[in-house]
Amino acid sequence: MQEERRLAVLRAIIQDYVATHEPVGSKALVERHHLGVSPATIRNDMAALEEEGYIAQPHTSAGRVPTDRGYRLFVDRLSEVKPLSAPERRAIEHFLDSAVDLDDVMSRTVRLLAQITQQVALVQYPSLTRSTIKHIELVPMAGTRVILIVITDTGRVEQRMIECAQPVAEATVADLRSRLGVALAGKGFADVPTAIEGIEDAFGADERPLVRTVIAHLLESLSERTEERVVIGGTAHLARYGQAFPLAIQPVLEALEEQVVLMRLLGEATAQAGVTVRIGHENPVEGLEATSVVTARYARGDQAVASLGIVGPTHMDYPSTMASVHAVARYVSQILDEQ
Repeated sequence: MQEERRLAVLRAIIQDYVATHEPVGSKALVERHHLGVSPATIRNDMAALEEEGYIAQPHTSAGRVPTDRGYRLFVDRLSEVKPLSAPERRAIEHFLDSAVDLDDVMSRTVRLLAQITQQVALVQYPSLTRSTIKHIELVPMAGTRVILIVITDTGRVEQRMIECAQPVAEATVADLRSRLGVALAGKGFADVPTAIEGIEDAFGADERPLVRTVIAHLLESLSERTEERVVIGGTAHLARYGQAFPLAIQPVLEALEEQVVLMRLLGEATAQAGVTVRIGHENPVEGLEATSVVTARYARGDQAVASLGIVGPTHMDYPSTMASVHAVARYVSQILDEQ
């Protein structure tokens, strides 16, 4: 019972600090919350919470503020991610359903997340290493050029212009397109080299230079395109939390500019089910020690393909933020399933 009461006191401190961004005193807790105990008991509970490292006193005669450890206990004790209201769910669904292609889905998702959480939003494109080839297209152009288009099951489209050494024969291109389509449909990128072995042997000697050129560009394109992409939005929201970053906001912005950093944050989340929350110094990235990162993976069918999430100050509204990230990830998954 004592533990539950202290957890209730911690929860009240966090709620007030998130709302006011000011240290919270025992008097405020008595006035704002019906905790069912005396002010003296609340003071004793606050002293115990401070001794255990869940809250801290920023300076003498001030109230208390939650620590990273306090936020972690609060988040871990959330029984489940609270559901969004029906109007909120309909708004998300309508906004994302209007997307016309994968790029539009990613753009809309990052704008939506930034808007509903008022934090910095991060959205990772579907990972090519977790995607399979849905369609291969070869389009002969005038003269010596061919356009190679690779479409994945997650909606990513990779395109390359190929310059050939001799004029392009449309019949050869059509035959090669057909053979590549049969060989590669449903194959992962790592399986492509094995899947296309022997295709060149099916063509005549005068056609093989074109076939070799296309296959070389195909393999090169897939190896080059294994790098991942992250889109970011809402960095202006950080300006509202300037005082939340004791070392100023610049290290946070610098960290968010690095794609490698963002991929690290989101890549780790893709391997975990549910909503992941990293608080303060739990973040391994230099510059983000004063932030919390809330992420969730999205999937196509049973296969997780990438992650999305937000970055904000540690004194964020965790229940609402976690609910928003979870809901948006679920709708992005639905969109991929319907493609």
